[in-house]
Amino acid sequence: MRVLIAEDNVLLQEGLSLLLGTAGFEVTAAVDTPDAILAAIGRQRPDVAIMDIRLPPTFRDEGLRTAITARQCHPGLPVLLLSQYVERAYATELLADGQGAVGYLLKDRVSRVEEFLDALRRVAGGGTVLDPHVVAQLVAARRSPVADLTPREREVLALMAEGSTNTSISAQLVITERAVSKHIGNIFTKLDLPPDTDVHRRVAAVLAFLNEAGR
Repeated sequence: MRVLIAEDNVLLQEGLSLLLGTAGFEVTAAVDTPDAILAAIGRQRPDVAIMDIRLPPTFRDEGLRTAITARQCHPGLPVLLLSQYVERAYATELLADGQGAVGYLLKDRVSRVEEFLDALRRVAGGGTVLDPHVVAQLVAARRSPVADLTPREREVLALMAEGSTNTSISAQLVITERAVSKHIGNIFTKLDLPPDTDVHRRVAAVLAFLNEAGR
């Protein structure tokens, strides 16, 4: 798998490159400015991009805005945001564009290498992986369709947002997989997500939730 790294911290940039190389990934480029990121993506077409949010020159939200631009130029480009911060201004736009293949992890909360690599693979495969703290901050103090869900349904949706499977949700909540499926069906109904062969409703449920929270 070919990976682009967008990170301005030299030690972290080198560390990620070494980690990914050891794990069998190919690092196509390690860059730290918006122009360099877009040029490298256009030239090398990586399978997934790992991007910090705060990059030169202002160290505010260049990485996040560049991720949005990159996906506009290359629809469906898998992007894993890896940051110390939750930026609400543009995060919902990126997460709710309906294309999936997006992840948002907080650096300080990545505790195991294998979990990080698994998240990277899932994003590259079209999945959505979100740190629960990111979800919590994006929806804080905002009313959304989730307000109409039961407490158990909200727990199930939160675990869905983390990328958990039905089996994993069942184990974590100590309920049957049949009960999990029922709760997910209720979530789809309350979020107005009818059956659609062209849309992965599991991902759509999370994205619809975040899109409503960002309004």
